[in-house]
Amino acid sequence: MGAAMRRIHVGNALSAFGLGFTVPYLYVYVAQVRGLGAMTAGLVLAVFAVAALVVLPFAGRAIVRRGPLPVLLAALITAAIGALSLGIASSAAAVLVSAALLGAGQAVMQPALATMIVDCSTAETRSRAFAMQFFLQNLGLGVGGLIGGHLVDTTSAASFTLLFAIEAAMFLLLVVVMVTVRMPHAPRIEDAPVASGRGSWKQLLGNRAMVQLCVLGFVLFFACYGQFESGLSAYGVEAAGISTSALGTALAANTLVIVIAQFAVLRFVERRRRSRVIAAVGLIWAVAWAVAGYAGLGHGSQEMATAAFVSTYALFGLGEAMLSPTVAPLVADLAPEGMAGQYNSAFALVKQLALAVGPAVGGPLGASLHAPYIVAFLVFSLGITVLAVRLGRQLTDVQDQPWLGKSRVVARGGAPVSADV
Repeated sequence: MGAAMRRIHVGNALSAFGLGFTVPYLYVYVAQVRGLGAMTAGLVLAVFAVAALVVLPFAGRAIVRRGPLPVLLAALITAAIGALSLGIASSAAAVLVSAALLGAGQAVMQPALATMIVDCSTAETRSRAFAMQFFLQNLGLGVGGLIGGHLVDTTSAASFTLLFAIEAAMFLLLVVVMVTVRMPHAPRIEDAPVASGRGSWKQLLGNRAMVQLCVLGFVLFFACYGQFESGLSAYGVEAAGISTSALGTALAANTLVIVIAQFAVLRFVERRRRSRVIAAVGLIWAVAWAVAGYAGLGHGSQEMATAAFVSTYALFGLGEAMLSPTVAPLVADLAPEGMAGQYNSAFALVKQLALAVGPAVGGPLGASLHAPYIVAFLVFSLGITVLAVRLGRQLTDVQDQPWLGKSRVVARGGAPVSADV
């Protein structure tokens, strides 16, 4: 890794570490500690999603026009202001405004950092760079959540103010780190489609492969991430009798599998077709949902049900580790020259939509209609496999198998670049 990439990875770790301090405790803070009730706490969570949906369509155009670094710095300062004000807010209005600032800043960080990774990597190193990003994000979230859990005290608002202050400090520290980054001119794949004009949503929607990838991405996030803390956890408690401590163990197992398996999995997927890897993830997640079905609908002991439920989250983690070096680099390789920010923002928008719709659909199903819930999401997982195979037919050989482009990498200015860059 070059100096710029090292700083970007440090930035990913710091932002995730800061978020880990507050994300698990946001509902408790608003509803109980500030005494604003469950409805306001629910609105705060909704505001995060709405803020992301509002700013992301504009974030891509800003990244294309201004570059990812200035946009990232603006997002970090916005998120820091939102976090600090959320920690001292005592009224519903102040909490909602603060949550909107924090949510908007968080949402824009994702495509800005992703675009910086694209610009600092080559076709050969991109998968490994995104795998490292995903590894550090999960490690940061886990460590931040663990430390935050020891600092928080539900009887003291000051302890939560400290958590949000730490989160704001992490964002500001990241500003200092990112200011030192010097962005290079990144090589790109010669076979990537070249487009006229810049920043056009119409242009993006005309790219059939990107549209299919967005549809696939929606199903991926809807059927997995959108269920973790809503439908699947509700199903585990109501159908499988899972305790809150066992639910925490399941979430820890998910993170542990990602942290342990990420680079072993990377070696496996680097030389395989991206579309086939995504298709395999659909099959793994179908098995995960079948195991979850046994946990809640089987007739085994409570210990067996708990073990099956924890295994479900572990299998999801294995699939996530396979996706991290696959999907994000594919978004980058589908983007025409100068459009990576637009494409990353569009995919982040699809992700946010899935994360907003997923809990709304999965929560009620998982809590009450147990068998239909499992069957529906098992089918969604198999749908991932079908969509991935169809996507593969739209990709060029180099987009689906990037190692084929080693001898066909060119610089943005057209000069040849060594494959060892």
